Amino acid sequence: MILEQPSVRFEAIHSILSSDGNILTVSELCETAGVSRSGYYRWLSAAGAREKREAQDREDFELILEAYRHRGYQKGARSIYMSLLHREPPVVMNVKKIRRLMDKYGLSCPIRKANPYRRMAKALRTSNVADNLLKREFRKHGPRMILLTDITYLPYNGVFAYLSTVLDAFTKQVLAYVTSPSLEVDFVLETVDILIREHGAQLKTKTLLHSDQGCHYTSYSYIDLLKDSSLRQSMSRKGNCWDNAPQESFFGHMKDEIDISGCQAFDEVKAVIDDWMDYYNNERYQWQLARLSPNEYYQYIQTGVYPLPVNHIPPIPEFGEPEDN
Repeated sequence: MILEQPSVRFEAIHSILSSDGNILTVSELCETAGVSRSGYYRWLSAAGAREKREAQDREDFELILEAYRHRGYQKGARSIYMSLLHREPPVVMNVKKIRRLMDKYGLSCPIRKANPYRRMAKALRTSNVADNLLKREFRKHGPRMILLTDITYLPYNGVFAYLSTVLDAFTKQVLAYVTSPSLEVDFVLETVDILIREHGAQLKTKTLLHSDQGCHYTSYSYIDLLKDSSLRQSMSRKGNCWDNAPQESFFGHMKDEIDISGCQAFDEVKAVIDDWMDYYNNERYQWQLARLSPNEYYQYIQTGVYPLPVNHIPPIPEFGEPEDN
């Protein structure tokens, strides 16, 4: 037989003693419950302190709930911790306490789901497969050196929209994205055009743009665009998702957090994506990025100014740009 915690048994004893018509004594009830009289009286005398702790827990949980619901995207304990740090004024609450209060009040974080959709069909693929120059060195060379790109499906109202993105593997920033109602290769080319237009000045002579071997990335128009833009092309090995793991993970987290199930038209899907991309780059804080959002992290490594009021400032990561041949 598994007994309840002593506090639960003390509560039951107190409830019985307070009820009308009770004829049992404290000693009899404590003996029946398997607890000591002295323990019960200590518990009784600490009622004020318990009420104070309970009130504090409720107050802290309200802050947790606000962070959890911020901009409509659910979060786990670490994301809540970082969101609280970014409040004005900042709220410092350790992750262990956040998890305890989430458990206490039944607040759960989203669980990653497996992606049920397959990769692009091979029908339009050419034989123009680039070498895997990246070799999974996602964070070795610093910002704007390793860029990752891919396409994902967005099912809604019985049809699909499609999303093309370019992700900086070091800062995790989304540098360019296009949401499209079709899989025409033009929307992938437009993504690269946006990248060059908005971030071209930050790119290096050795910058890689890495993708899988999908038909869009082996097309002549895509290959020519990368050459004209002075970007080096790299591709994952066939059927090896780990060669582009950060990009795969990005899409997985995005699909966990957005909800397009109620969208009836493409423009509604696009509005959801636009809002989430703004949230992701500016307010979706990541533990591995010194508790900052991707855009904040980029500014931190560029300026050396850490924006949060914490005692321990994470060191700026060391990285080295490969030498020109």
